[in-house]
Amino acid sequence: MRTLLLFTLLLPTLASAQIYRWTDAEGRVHFGQRPAAGAEQIEVRPQVVERDDQTREREARSERFFDARRQEQQAAREQASQTRAAQEQECQSLRNRLSQLQLGGRFFRNDAAGERVYYSDSELEAARQHLAARISQVCS
Repeated sequence: MRTLLLFTLLLPTLASAQIYRWTDAEGRVHFGQRPAAGAEQIEVRPQVVERDDQTREREARSERFFDARRQEQQAAREQASQTRAAQEQECQSLRNRLSQLQLGGRFFRNDAAGERVYYSDSELEAARQHLAARISQVCS
């Protein structure tokens, strides 16, 4: 913050820097911000570059291209973020189901007649192995 404040205060001083030109004893021309003996102050004006219609059209096409590319990249980032969120949600669900199975208890399903059918130990072990395999696929 202090650097920004200092730069803001010094900007008018930097913008109004003066340039001097002088010729040394060997006939070489020098430029500098500090005047030497026999130096004359010169005025430096910014160069204004005029662009023709073709150049402006080329710049506009480039800008449209880069805008479209930025939008594509933003859409790809959003898609990747949504995919990661869905994967994380599925991963959390699988881990919760596995932890419930590992806690033990009696698990059942309802058959066509609405009666409870309890899982056997081998079915529970198969479900644990299936969930562990799915977790290793999804959550890695």
